[in-house]
Amino acid sequence: MSEHYDVIVIGGGPAGYPAAIRAGQNGLKVACIDGWKNYDGSTTFGGTCLNAGCIPSKILLESSELYHRAHTEFATHGIKTGEVSIDIAAMQKRKSGIVKTMTLGIVGLLKAAGVTALQGRGTLLPGRQVEFVAHDGTRKTLSATHVVLASGSVPTPLKSAPFDGKHIVDSWGALEFDAVPKRLGVIGAGVIGLELGSVWRRLGAEVVVLEAMPEFLSIADQQLAKEALKQFGKQGLDVRLGAKVTGAAVKKNAVEVSYSDAKGATQSLTVDKLIVCIGRRPYTEGLLAEGTGVSVDARGFIEVDDHCHTGAENVWAVGDCVRGPMLAHKGKEEGVAVADRIAGRHAHVNYAVIPSVIYTAPEIGWVGQTEEQVKASGVAYKIGVFPFMASGRARAMEAAQGFAKLVIGRDDDRILGVHVIGPMAGELIAEAVLALEYGASAEDLQHTIHAHPTLSEALHEAALAADKRAIDMPNR
Repeated sequence: MSEHYDVIVIGGGPAGYPAAIRAGQNGLKVACIDGWKNYDGSTTFGGTCLNAGCIPSKILLESSELYHRAHTEFATHGIKTGEVSIDIAAMQKRKSGIVKTMTLGIVGLLKAAGVTALQGRGTLLPGRQVEFVAHDGTRKTLSATHVVLASGSVPTPLKSAPFDGKHIVDSWGALEFDAVPKRLGVIGAGVIGLELGSVWRRLGAEVVVLEAMPEFLSIADQQLAKEALKQFGKQGLDVRLGAKVTGAAVKKNAVEVSYSDAKGATQSLTVDKLIVCIGRRPYTEGLLAEGTGVSVDARGFIEVDDHCHTGAENVWAVGDCVRGPMLAHKGKEEGVAVADRIAGRHAHVNYAVIPSVIYTAPEIGWVGQTEEQVKASGVAYKIGVFPFMASGRARAMEAAQGFAKLVIGRDDDRILGVHVIGPMAGELIAEAVLALEYGASAEDLQHTIHAHPTLSEALHEAALAADKRAIDMPNR
């Protein structure tokens, strides 16, 4: 007889492990299966986010930003450091140490919640049976009242530039370089491409970013996107729009890239390393056996309803393997919500107010609708913008680039979208998320006292600017 659980979660990333923990907190018998393996063969929990994505990239962004500032900014503050050099091995060791500590922390959290952590592969069988294959090859069949699929996503390959793991790499490989490439090519000017390009540009690489789309950051508010492109250009990121890669070949320890430019002309580029980051796709390989009743759409996403329930009885799916933005915080909220629904509790995920953040410098963060989306909807609106150039705190930080922008309904004064490019935008956007969650008006934000001097005053002033009542800048 197979071992039975109330809930089995397949996937231990940022959607899966929170689902397992919350199910355990709800008094259920839970198992969480994860098959992650690192390059060195070690096994762990945390998925792409913790091992090869969100966390290690932010660690390298922080380290590279400090190095860059030591070179370019410290003297402005009157700080004399002498010659500054970089030790990539030490930087990578620090990154690996933080990641290891945090992955061990997840194991501890699962244990504290009473969750059985199983390292290996999980496959859903008919009737909510789960075949578990441990990393040593041993097999056993488990059963569950509920199964939560949280298998995550993997980098999308590009046929014209296939990965070789050395010269042409995915986003994970780009986090593991043991030296700064002199010439670096990045295919894709999305969140991942911009962050990785920024890391290695700060450390000294010549970086060219090839983006197939004619617009830069088409998913973002275009006023914000134009400002971002300007700032990245000042930093030396060579972003080429409308550049469609047609081929990439390794020759004499370098990569020769061919592409058509925005005018259709054939161009070539030679780099030492090429990062392909054109997006991610759901990872469902080996996840579903025949006859489970779970459907997968044409793009590979597991089909679910608004509550993350699949077409199979008591089978749920969350995170990157289902519709919606591939964001760790979106997956986490879905996982927690499903665990609460299984326990008979109320749960809700507000997909309209999921924030997005790009951890470059300046940082970029937004939530809600862009100006373009509001305009297309036909809703009358007004705009409030406040530049960080007018912020005393931003000037003190030598980070006065960018602005905060609010898109507000003209008739009801409700805040529809908030877009920030500037220092700590990823932190500032949390206030905007809360405002949208509670349906706040611009007036609500105008009457909310913000400490001075802080970066958050930019949102306050932007709200005032929408009604031409800003205090710290001229009103036009």
